[in-house]
Amino acid sequence: MKRIVLLGATGSIGRSACDVVRSHPDDFRIVALSAYCRETAALALAQEFGARAYVGEGAAARAVAENDADIVLVATVGLSGLEPTLAAIDRGTAVALATKEVLVAAGGLVTARARANGVDLLPVDSEHSAIFQCLQENAQQGMKGRGSLARDVSRLTLTASGGPFLDSPEDLDGITPEQALAHPSWRMGPKVTVDSATMMNKGFEMLEARWLFDVPLDKIDVVVHPQSIVHSLVSFTDGSTLAQLAPPDMRVPIQYALTWPGRLDAPERARLDLAACGCLSFRAPDEIRFPCLRLAREAARCGGTATTVLSAADEIAVKRFLAGDIRFTDIPRLVANALEEVPCADGTCLEAILAADRLARETAQSWHA
Repeated sequence: MKRIVLLGATGSIGRSACDVVRSHPDDFRIVALSAYCRETAALALAQEFGARAYVGEGAAARAVAENDADIVLVATVGLSGLEPTLAAIDRGTAVALATKEVLVAAGGLVTARARANGVDLLPVDSEHSAIFQCLQENAQQGMKGRGSLARDVSRLTLTASGGPFLDSPEDLDGITPEQALAHPSWRMGPKVTVDSATMMNKGFEMLEARWLFDVPLDKIDVVVHPQSIVHSLVSFTDGSTLAQLAPPDMRVPIQYALTWPGRLDAPERARLDLAACGCLSFRAPDEIRFPCLRLAREAARCGGTATTVLSAADEIAVKRFLAGDIRFTDIPRLVANALEEVPCADGTCLEAILAADRLARETAQSWHA
């Protein structure tokens, strides 16, 4: 039985992870769980699973430090997942990573620490899980440092739903939080849902893929796929391309991260009916209408803590948009301003990463359109 520490248990990913554990009670046991707030919900889950509950500031780090586990599933919001991720790695515990910002803000630090400790860093995002599944021959050798995950890889292609405004004819200036939170394919937390609407989440995912699979950013593409059935593709040097398909259900990649390198049966809801899906379509993203993709690439080219600034500024921008303080189209403008204003530092130094994060948040909070 695999012992799990679940961080961010009351969020969207955390609740889906609980569903996976309920489906396989003989294979998984949640030994501890954390939540930043929602104490009542966290305590109820802890009672259901016989787990220790940690709630409040620093809860995730305490859950990792005080419990032995086989895997830590990090599903917290923003950079709050960095400290517990590093703590799990330092304990030699495998990490299933659902928090994009950990690798966006500190990818060099986290992946170097994982390699040094011989720790598996397993993707939970559906797009990165798809790539990982297409690379299984490589992964069997590469996860423990015995080979390269990127061996024989020509390109990675991440698919994007396009969000709720893909074909919207109206001026995006007037988009309301309610409209931005109405995602056509996925049910997610508010932060990642707004990031999907701006396509910043796809920019983040390019940066994640760069670190997870050791592939240069110029070999990572994005293609819009509104049906959200093909989750990503890997093209190899011999001209072959592999794709992973599944219904748009986060329980599929969560379960794979928890069972790797094996698989377990899944409920009927996880079965894909291609005839029912009908036509699957693809198109290039519109980076003029959705400039956050370009901002992510620019931050990566700057190097150092520029992607830390990208992540922190976006988090503040989304909060301000949801609070009605700025417009939807101000989100990329605010982020671009932070990238200009905050100087870059060493992206492998934890102190520099945390300092850049603080300064970016202050800069983003004080920005005015």
